[in-house]
Amino acid sequence: MTGFGKVTAELPSKKVTIEIKSLNSKQFDLNARISAVYREKEIEIRNELLQALERGKIEFSIYIENIGKDTTAKINLPVVESYFEQIKTLSEHLHLAEPSDWFPMLLRMPDVIKNDIAELDESEWATIHNAIDEAIRQLISFRTQEGAMLQKLFEGKIANIAELLLQIDRYEGDRMEKIKSRILENLKKINEVDYDENRFEQELIYYIEKLDVNEEKSRLDNHLKYFIDTLNQGHGQGKKLGFIAQEIGREVNTLGSKSNHAEMQKIVVQMKDELEQIKEQVLNVL
Repeated sequence: MTGFGKVTAELPSKKVTIEIKSLNSKQFDLNARISAVYREKEIEIRNELLQALERGKIEFSIYIENIGKDTTAKINLPVVESYFEQIKTLSEHLHLAEPSDWFPMLLRMPDVIKNDIAELDESEWATIHNAIDEAIRQLISFRTQEGAMLQKLFEGKIANIAELLLQIDRYEGDRMEKIKSRILENLKKINEVDYDENRFEQELIYYIEKLDVNEEKSRLDNHLKYFIDTLNQGHGQGKKLGFIAQEIGREVNTLGSKSNHAEMQKIVVQMKDELEQIKEQVLNVL
């Protein structure tokens, strides 16, 4: 969802630069810095950005550089003259020397410089609007390039998790045998306790069934395939991919809690590492 676009429009008396930056955000969050002369167009700009960019933390700026002789900043002569007369009168009244350097002092006084807000010229706005559209296109192009890179990253990470899932199978038999052996060894240590062998076998089967991970493996495999299918659907799947990543995380966590096997737990840790990178980057997807 990150992106950047910058376009400069050349006008007879000024250069107008449009900058748009986009960062990750679950909502559309616009921070617009627009010169007063174009302020009346702010709602139009906001709606256009929302429609084109959908969501993200957007920073939009219009910078103006005057290149002609005319400027909207003017010296307010009546105000300067009033300050001059007031200071002279005050100096005489207080018997103080008049300032030796009038200009720096007078120009620093309030309201000496006034800025006339020029009326918006529609032909000028048409040029600026075209520049805004081009900046938006640049940002979308940036997003598209980033999206292609993210798709490759997601496909690689999902493939890695799927490969790690297959590696769990080799430890399944060994894991169950170790669990059975550990229970029997512990039972032999308490020879003085009488127990019902049939009931013991039932409890053992029940306990082993609770540790069975076939269902989790099947759901995880389905989630991985669903993630890739959703990814290939294209635009507008970011939130959905985030939800699927959460479901993948639940199954991976359950595998870890049920594993009771050092090698399987190592595999689960590797899965979590791959998944964490997916979760970090899925925020970049619209």
